Amino acid sequence: MEQNKASAPVPPTKRVRCIVKLGGAAITCKNKLETIDEENLTEVSSQLRQALIPNSDSAKILGMDWSKRPGQSEPPSFVDEFSDQPVADSESFIVVHGAGSFGHFQASKSGVHKGGLSRPLVKAGFVATRISVTSLNLEIVRALAREGIPSIGMSPFSCGWSTCQRNMTEADISMVIKAIDAGFIPVLHGDAVLDTLQECTILSGDVIIRHLAAELKPEFVVFLTDVLGVYDRPPVEPGAVLIREIAVREDGSWSVVKPRLEDTSKPVEFTVAAHDTTGGMVTKITEAAMIAKLGIDVYITKVGAGRNGPLSESPEWNLERQHT
Repeated sequence: MEQNKASAPVPPTKRVRCIVKLGGAAITCKNKLETIDEENLTEVSSQLRQALIPNSDSAKILGMDWSKRPGQSEPPSFVDEFSDQPVADSESFIVVHGAGSFGHFQASKSGVHKGGLSRPLVKAGFVATRISVTSLNLEIVRALAREGIPSIGMSPFSCGWSTCQRNMTEADISMVIKAIDAGFIPVLHGDAVLDTLQECTILSGDVIIRHLAAELKPEFVVFLTDVLGVYDRPPVEPGAVLIREIAVREDGSWSVVKPRLEDTSKPVEFTVAAHDTTGGMVTKITEAAMIAKLGIDVYITKVGAGRNGPLSESPEWNLERQHT
């Protein structure tokens, strides 16, 4: 893999506490094209506020989405309230989200992930994919903003991120760092990007989060999904076992620690949806293991699993670097 060609970024003055990955399947309706799971998105936005804005009170939220919503005659405004009260001092964190039912359809139908911008279908699909994923990004930013979280949407394509044979080569995080230092919460997403060899591809949110973790060294990383964590086989199958802990070795390989599986010779099974151009759970586990190898704890849990406490107190599945 080629090394990132961008000059080393100046680290943020504020320590990044955590990076949160919102799984696309958890915040969208998987079987309904471009449909947001409003209940889950509202839940996770509230959960993030409670976990990462100290002493926040839902009754005193100062919303930051002042756009007119369907059914409203006037957009909401909290000008008077903001005049009398400072914005809550939130912990420094970053949100990265997947596409779910947004983007994957457009990308898979046009073959964006395979490259070839010279073909009209691929170029049109590139545009369509970005329209779809950026529209989802806007809705997630708005949901977080309604919880008083000062969120700023950032697209990898617009920030100049690119790849070579689908391996990341350019990843300028300078604007991410500036946003953090200014007190904002960057919200990034999986995106269609340019590729120096195959002209274009899809950069998954899981790859993005691994790069950010390597550069910014957060205290921990959380993957929020639509299931309680990772299972030894697809969770819809009878007898599927929830894996509680995995140890990652120095070479990046990993093994199940808790619980002890009856048949340790049988590999953990993963499935990938036909329309998923990012690798699904396989990519998620690979990238999570790479993050754990850096010495950063990784948690994978279901959206809403930590309702009674901070996000970091109720992990369902975690990876820890195995010291050898």
